[in-house]
Amino acid sequence: MTSLRFAILATVASVVIYTANFKSLAQAAVPTTSAQTAPDNTARNKDQNTDAETQSNMKADRLSSAKIRRALIADKELSTYAHNVKIITVNGTVTLKGPVKSEEEKQKVASDAATVVSAENIVDKMTVKQ
Repeated sequence: MTSLRFAILATVASVVIYTANFKSLAQAAVPTTSAQTAPDNTARNKDQNTDAETQSNMKADRLSSAKIRRALIADKELSTYAHNVKIITVNGTVTLKGPVKSEEEKQKVASDAATVVSAENIVDKMTVKQ
């Protein structure tokens, strides 16, 4: 019985040693280059400070965003693009982002949002899709 335990222990030890040596050899074979570093999009995204991640978790902000979303979905004259405009509310200021079909639709989305919050608290970052 002890010889069987010793044989198992010796087998496990040799597998562990072999695996450790294989990993160190594999790591030494892969050269480290600057191409392996993570991309840095900081300069490119510097002006994109308002996004879904900046949405406030305050109850009033969440309710404002939800009410605006309901108003946009209820407006059946709007396109699918307008129904999917991003609504980001932070401290009562609502930012509307995303493509819409026309300049008139852009104004309609802003006016639907103005039924929930005042027009001076709306930041329009929508674009007209070409």
